[in-house]
Amino acid sequence: MADRWDAVATASATAGGEVSAREVVETAIARIEKLNGELNAVIHTRFDEALAEVDAGLPDGPLRGVPVLVKDLGTQVAGLPATSGSRLFADAVSTRDSELVKRYRRAGMVVLGTTNTPEFGLNSSTEPALYGPTRNPWGTGHSPGGSSGGSAAAVSAGMVPVAHASDGGGSIRIPSAACGLFGLKPGRGRVSPAPRPTTLSALVSGHHAVTRTVRDSALLLDIAAGPLPGDAYAAPAPAGPFAVCARRDPGPLRIGLLTSLPDGPEVHPEPLRAVLDAAGVCETLGHRVFEVVAPYRPGDVGATSAVLMGADVVTQIDGRLQQLGRPLADDDIEPFTRVVYDHYRALTAADVSRALRRVQEIGWQVGAAFDAYDVLLSPTLPQPTPRLGTLDTRRPETVHEHAAVQSAFTSVHNVTGMPAMSVPFGRDGDGLPLGVQFAAPAGGEGLLLALAAQLEQAAPWDLDAPFPAGK
Repeated sequence: MADRWDAVATASATAGGEVSAREVVETAIARIEKLNGELNAVIHTRFDEALAEVDAGLPDGPLRGVPVLVKDLGTQVAGLPATSGSRLFADAVSTRDSELVKRYRRAGMVVLGTTNTPEFGLNSSTEPALYGPTRNPWGTGHSPGGSSGGSAAAVSAGMVPVAHASDGGGSIRIPSAACGLFGLKPGRGRVSPAPRPTTLSALVSGHHAVTRTVRDSALLLDIAAGPLPGDAYAAPAPAGPFAVCARRDPGPLRIGLLTSLPDGPEVHPEPLRAVLDAAGVCETLGHRVFEVVAPYRPGDVGATSAVLMGADVVTQIDGRLQQLGRPLADDDIEPFTRVVYDHYRALTAADVSRALRRVQEIGWQVGAAFDAYDVLLSPTLPQPTPRLGTLDTRRPETVHEHAAVQSAFTSVHNVTGMPAMSVPFGRDGDGLPLGVQFAAPAGGEGLLLALAAQLEQAAPWDLDAPFPAGK
């Protein structure tokens, strides 16, 4: 079935003449039109333009004819609104493609539209006031996670095989865990953010994708990776193509197991069971697992990251107000964002400098763990996926509290800039997916992909969300 193939299978079927690129794109469009009314994952579309591109002839790249959606945050698609989930940017329209989108197009991919995101990516649930909540295909009363919740819901429901996502504190890994997907956050500088100058927030934030299979993520990273001349950060050169790494045996690994955090949130029994089960599977595969004490405190990590992300939010809002030539209105941004804006606009240069110094110190603290271990294993989320409305941006204190819990295990790998991935592993009592997280030192994306592919074979995850009912 074309609507359940992964990207690699779709491109192979198209290249082999089993199906045409137009048929693949038409299937994806029909799927979006059928399902999006209830899920609210896709917010802007370019269906006519996409079909015209197919008819005009696509580049003969490795993913020729594969439809893709792009998250509406920090990445531009020419001709489509670029809102970052905010009413302040509701009429902003992109005039050019981001570098990442250009690379997708050169690979033969067909961009169908953009996906929902919380305002400025500040919430770990996708419920912006501008577009309303996205629903989880595994349980429509539950959150799909955030901030890449629209992309995760679209892929999980089979609208497209893959979708762009970004991650500043867990925003690829959290929705991947919530929606039963594979989500790799690449290391710092692996994917260029051009043309958006985000030197401070790019320290902790990066772009890649949410996928149903490991091989899709690996091939997409081959397509997306590589700096542009002048990028502020660049990741270590990979040992070879990531798609090749994903087919290699990782060899016996030393795995450090984290099941709790100093001064961190309590880990619910269901995510704890998932991570212990994953550790057991790793042992059967010949890896050695050692329970370790986390070399960081999540509160310290969160406070450090917040300065860099908060400063970037202030810059975005002030830049937009200058463009519009007016002051900030009461309904321009959500109450939680207003709290963030008011707090971080008072930052001094010394505050930012201290945060940058702390980023390096945390990196060294966590990096020392990789002297003894090849990868670190933890829950992706310490608590089950919340219901929609739990993280309500009209109640800033609630969002702050829950977001800190949700990102307790993920945000540290943004601050260190190290690659990390969420791998589906079982379900909770409500039948929603659970995820476990693996992290590696700088340059370790290939190792993570090799391990993920091994786990994908040893403990296959369910690719079919139960939506729509009775399908």
